[in-house]
Amino acid sequence: MATGGEPRAAAAAEGGEKRAALLREITEEGGFAFVASAEKAAADGDLRAAEAAREMAWEQLHACPRSEVGRAWRDAYALACLHVAALRVAGGGGDGRRAALRALDMGLIMGGDLLRAELEEAIARVVADRSRGCGGGGGDGAGENGADVEKWMEGLTRKRDLADVLKVLPVNGYIDHWPARTKWKDIRYLERIAGDRTVPVEELITFSQFLEMMWSSDCSANLTYLAQHPLFDQIKELREDIMVPEYCNAGGGELQKLNAWFGPEGTVTPLHHDLYHNLFAQVLGRKYFRLYSASISNDLYPHRETMLSNISQVDLDNINVNEFPRTGDVEFMDGILEEGDLLYIPPKWWHYVRSLSTSFSVSFWWRTSIPPPQGS
Repeated sequence: MATGGEPRAAAAAEGGEKRAALLREITEEGGFAFVASAEKAAADGDLRAAEAAREMAWEQLHACPRSEVGRAWRDAYALACLHVAALRVAGGGGDGRRAALRALDMGLIMGGDLLRAELEEAIARVVADRSRGCGGGGGDGAGENGADVEKWMEGLTRKRDLADVLKVLPVNGYIDHWPARTKWKDIRYLERIAGDRTVPVEELITFSQFLEMMWSSDCSANLTYLAQHPLFDQIKELREDIMVPEYCNAGGGELQKLNAWFGPEGTVTPLHHDLYHNLFAQVLGRKYFRLYSASISNDLYPHRETMLSNISQVDLDNINVNEFPRTGDVEFMDGILEEGDLLYIPPKWWHYVRSLSTSFSVSFWWRTSIPPPQGS
């Protein structure tokens, strides 16, 4: 008769086989020093060796463009992050847990897929331990130090007079039933759920530090934006607060990417287009959208370089009419996306976005066999 320990033992054995195979592959690629440090960290609980292995893998990740980095080294970085996190937790205390979470988040953000499940399981354990130790408390940032909740709410509700803008295309109030519509208004909830987690903005910082930067007095001079980041793959608790719209199933659709867009008033996404069907959900705050049909792409002067061909050279906030004479005469649609609204953007349609307040949005990209509309 099977016992409860047998599945865990089998999983541990499988994990051990994955790690051993990975170390053999890294050895074949000449990573002898990494392997020696990783084995010392695992066998002896040596934190310095674990950190050394992580640093060696990090250097490999940055030795060439990301697209050219071998899978094995991304997996090696994730392995080193697991070692560092385990030893940080073993050291005890809140600082150890926070350092462990940072290491694990870095493994999710920069590492490969081989050990992703182990990273997620380790994060769940650290978060659970933190909750037990703090009575359900959260991060070490603004929430615990008396965050300016009134300023946070002011940022979410700030209005901007754009009388010449007409609402267009959104499905109003479509996501009002999402838990995120109420939960994310509470900065203390965000602190508790995600405060100690590391996110990539202009730099790698904790979510608490990111929130603090958003309401800092000099934020307008140095706008901080968490843009097009798979936050919900990283922080599962936030994923539970949203729902995939049924529209994503239209035409046999298949969800491809789920991204977060979170930042203060004034953040801008320049004029560009995407290859996917896009449902853009405005959870908190307000955003101004301008859309151009895919059929007039040439009049928007895309960059000639292949890697940038989906981005316009035109700065819509300051159009150079001498360099881009046709853009000013092109028809467009625009409007304000309010809290709870859902906007559909067809593939290859150009769009420019500006936050009119503190804003938290979610984009759902999906593919379908139905060709995208080309006209207006």
